[in-house]
Amino acid sequence: MQRYFPAASKAAVQQLVSNLIAAFHQRLNTLSWMTPATRTKAEAKLDTLKVGVGYPETWRNYATLAIHHDDPLGNHQRALKFEYQHQLAKLHQPVDRGEWWMTPQTVNAVNLPLQNALNFPAAILQPPFFNPKADAAANYGAIGAIIGHEISHSFDNLGADFDAQGKLENWWTPADLKHFEAAGQQLVQQYDQYQPLPGLHVNGQQTLGENIADVSGLTIAYIAYHNSLGGKPAPVIDGLSGDQRFFLAFGQAWRSKIRDAALRQRLATDVHAPANFRALTVRNLDAWYPAFDVKPGQKLYLAPDQRVKIW
Repeated sequence: MQRYFPAASKAAVQQLVSNLIAAFHQRLNTLSWMTPATRTKAEAKLDTLKVGVGYPETWRNYATLAIHHDDPLGNHQRALKFEYQHQLAKLHQPVDRGEWWMTPQTVNAVNLPLQNALNFPAAILQPPFFNPKADAAANYGAIGAIIGHEISHSFDNLGADFDAQGKLENWWTPADLKHFEAAGQQLVQQYDQYQPLPGLHVNGQQTLGENIADVSGLTIAYIAYHNSLGGKPAPVIDGLSGDQRFFLAFGQAWRSKIRDAALRQRLATDVHAPANFRALTVRNLDAWYPAFDVKPGQKLYLAPDQRVKIW
């Protein structure tokens, strides 16, 4: 696996993760609505977050799983039994916070509330999401926003129900919870207005957790990017400012094609908004407007009081 995802790339992504977590800490300390009691619990979740990058530290042993080239049904049945026994063996054992729930060749990432952990497989740590030779703006806008997205899942409408040890626990004060839920409903209303197909709208409530993570993840990725500049101005590359390259990288990471039938199915069942509407997360960040000189009256403009800020 190191041949395809070298140690230098792993170290670079781990540094990105550290910078994103630091940015989330920074963001927590600027939230006027959050009480000290809730902030302390939130910071504890960040401090104990376990992050896996590229591939597991310990590989699972499949030596006892019999696979035969001429027995596909038997292979399937034995694999099911093998996995069942693997899960059964966890009973009465400490939680393995380093366990991976995705293979390294999976183009995805995941937040694991019961482990208070994140997995970033090697396959997603490739262009267009991550390129060790790319400008910092491009990496923070693409993979940085995804890293921020997964960190933010620890504090979305589901992850916020789990504490630093992965236990189901309400760690919010009533006032803080009320504010958080109100901001979430504002985001629901925003996404309810999006219409991917004539007469078919995004379900803002169904996609709320992912939309919270998108907004919060892009917010802290932007903060982390500017922190990485060390107080120096971002270079202009190909006539584009650092902020422009950051937001363009985010939008380009969501390029996709999908048939109408598949889109209809996903609108009914998927907890993610369609990719092109996830790209519109930028509308909630104040910095996006001066970056591209977006003015009132233009199609994607949102008035400041309509821009949702969760974290």
